[in-house]
Amino acid sequence: MTETPRAPSVRLRDVTLADADLLEAMARREQTDGGFNDFGLAPHSIDRDVLARRPLRDDQNGTLLIERTDDATVVGTISWRRVRYGPNRESDAWMIGIDLEPGARGRGYGTEAQRLAADYLFETTSLHRVEASTDVDNLAEQRSLEKAGYTREGVNRGAQFRAGAYHDLVMYARLREDPA
Repeated sequence: MTETPRAPSVRLRDVTLADADLLEAMARREQTDGGFNDFGLAPHSIDRDVLARRPLRDDQNGTLLIERTDDATVVGTISWRRVRYGPNRESDAWMIGIDLEPGARGRGYGTEAQRLAADYLFETTSLHRVEASTDVDNLAEQRSLEKAGYTREGVNRGAQFRAGAYHDLVMYARLREDPA
């Protein structure tokens, strides 16, 4: 029996000037919700002048909104930044991070968004590696990354300071030649 491919439930799209208030509200919640992205930092304002001129992406980093395909509701953000593993540009990689609204978690949106993000970065850049890390206790995110085609590579001990303590992170990566 052949399985019918499932229609995508989310898409990634650029942040527009009309999204600035929404993005700021999401950032305020993310920084204060006590979760894995709560670093105790004050939320930053969106530079509306920059957003009016261009999308929130360039050759060093970027942010896209995660939007449900059925009703265009924004359910989160996914961002990336360039990291270096050597002096030449061929040794660079993309580090992604995701934040889903609490009501959107556990529905497969994160898995799909992280797969789409890697696909997008491989299609639009020449970098060979997309990686993500998550807290060792964030089992839902670990499952999501594995379902999205990322391979668990190991634990970075004491790599992240959050909530007054150092936390271990699990590293995942997807290479250009890996199956999605």
